[in-house]
Amino acid sequence: MSPAPETEMEKKVVPTRDVEIEKGEVESLKLDGKDIDQAAAFLANAEQYPPLTPEAEKKLKRKIDRYMIPMLFLTATLGAVDKVAQSTAAIYGLRSDTHLVGQQYSWLGSILSLGALVGMFPSSYLLHRLPSAKYLCGCSMFWSAMTFMLAACKSWSALMAVRFLMGAAEAIIVPGISLLIAGWYKKSEQPPRNAIVFAAASSVINGFLSWAVGHIPDSAPLAIWQYLFIMVGSISMAWSIFVFFAMPDSPMNAWFLTPEEKYHAVQRLAENQTGIVNKQWKWDQVREAMVDIKTWIIFFFNIAINIPNGGLTTFSGILISNLGFTSVQSSLLSMPTGVMSTLASFIFSTIAARWINRRCLTCIFACLIPIMGTAIVYGLPRDNIPGQMVGLYFLYTYFGPYVVGISLAQANTAGHTKKTVSYAVLYIGYAVGNLIGPQTFRASQAPAYTGGTVAMLVCYCVCIALMAGYWCVCRIHNRRKEAAAIGSVGLSQGEFAEGFSDLTDWEQPSFRYIS
Repeated sequence: MSPAPETEMEKKVVPTRDVEIEKGEVESLKLDGKDIDQAAAFLANAEQYPPLTPEAEKKLKRKIDRYMIPMLFLTATLGAVDKVAQSTAAIYGLRSDTHLVGQQYSWLGSILSLGALVGMFPSSYLLHRLPSAKYLCGCSMFWSAMTFMLAACKSWSALMAVRFLMGAAEAIIVPGISLLIAGWYKKSEQPPRNAIVFAAASSVINGFLSWAVGHIPDSAPLAIWQYLFIMVGSISMAWSIFVFFAMPDSPMNAWFLTPEEKYHAVQRLAENQTGIVNKQWKWDQVREAMVDIKTWIIFFFNIAINIPNGGLTTFSGILISNLGFTSVQSSLLSMPTGVMSTLASFIFSTIAARWINRRCLTCIFACLIPIMGTAIVYGLPRDNIPGQMVGLYFLYTYFGPYVVGISLAQANTAGHTKKTVSYAVLYIGYAVGNLIGPQTFRASQAPAYTGGTVAMLVCYCVCIALMAGYWCVCRIHNRRKEAAAIGSVGLSQGEFAEGFSDLTDWEQPSFRYIS
């Protein structure tokens, strides 16, 4: 890109590292309008401000965190509460009241993922075309309504239908929130935010609500599990309506930021080289996402890491109650599972953010803890209740490597359409894993569920191998890009243009992959 004349450069400019873009000159990027990320147009037409100091940037990040993180966290958490409530409902009579037999209860866990598989791609396209936060919150209202309807179900077929629709709506949680986080934070800032937003607090909230409904007297007109679904649905619906109006789609339309803060919040993300928003659907980026080996490595990683998740989410309450605890005790003892998941995700995400370019290695180390938990559960006799509970709680640290895996996809995927499609593929992996997971827990193997335990152990080992493969792929790609860049000069201006040009990571010569 040719530099502007010196006399022109004295006009108002947008400084970012060594880059200056003249106000109002979007065409200087030499790109067709559909190729320009909305952030580029915003910066080129915004009033210009002095560079952001490190202290001011920290203050801006704290302000964004104060508003965005609680909204994203509660939206993701309440969506998860809707799903895990089934496990608690099972110990309060759901299976007997709806006459479930054999593997029918397992299929209630799997059908959620089947709904997600059906709803994922239509939902991803709508997420790309519509305001992302509004669409996410609209889906949240729908799955909240489905939670209400679960309380009215009297048969397996009715439960299956409602759970299928719930899965179709909830399919957008992870892709939608991942897209929003990538549009608000730098690559180095994303892992700890992922850990907070996707924290498994749902088990803590569900455990508390389950304990509360456990004190409803037997003389009440409805069954206890019905009150549980009504309570969860009411809270989730109220929050969804509020956040529909409160959550902004990007820094450019954030109601809580001043014009200067919006300008800096957008401008500082140029170094990500992944863009913020572009509503043009690009089939060439769809094809690139589908042939990118990194997409498929994380896809299979998501399957492997979520087979344990699917089983544990569906059977956690049953596993604890099978150790001899009452329904109310089981509800309380399920709360630490969420604490363990949250601690694991936060600790390993923080390590991934601070241990530069070692996210794959962090993920591999994180997989060792649930392997240890699986070995404890499998190896100790079932009458060793303290040991079994310790092993069970260690199992829930699987959430750490899962969240680090999400951050790899966020950091290493550029181009808005490619990001949307890649996140959709990754969520399909999540759904497939959760579809398979409950089926590894065979009713005929209760209470030990040997098949589920062995499946978890195998899956964690597969995750380690896949992360090692992902690291190798990223290193190879980076070496090729570095070799091609030898002798190139003046890349700073081009890097800025690439960052907001809606080009993919393959199309940007200066893009480097986080490994």
